[in-house]
Amino acid sequence: MAALLARLIAAQRSAGAAAKVPLGCLARLQRALGAQGIVPDASPGGVTAVPALVDPLTSRELEVLEMLAAGRSNQAIASQLVVTLDTVKKHVSHVLGKLGAGNRTEAVARARELSLIP
Repeated sequence: MAALLARLIAAQRSAGAAAKVPLGCLARLQRALGAQGIVPDASPGGVTAVPALVDPLTSRELEVLEMLAAGRSNQAIASQLVVTLDTVKKHVSHVLGKLGAGNRTEAVARARELSLIP
């Protein structure tokens, strides 16, 4: 069942029928099935691999996530990373989507569950 759910989450990003199922709902279902994360393993490509995540976080997304957990605003993150505000918004959007979170607080809580951040 967990494998089928993971395939549905991956297919959700396409324009097919799976796209109509909210990613947050799928993430909650995945957690309910007991999908557990492990301590992240950064691969050479700058991607953090966590089994409970269908689409792993990039090193930049993980950096943004850590700043979100510290309570920084988008503008503060943009200043620290020396990128535009729109770039930060895109990174935050990707982090929320990959973690199946509806907001920043939920994303941080989910990341802590998966041991992505302390």
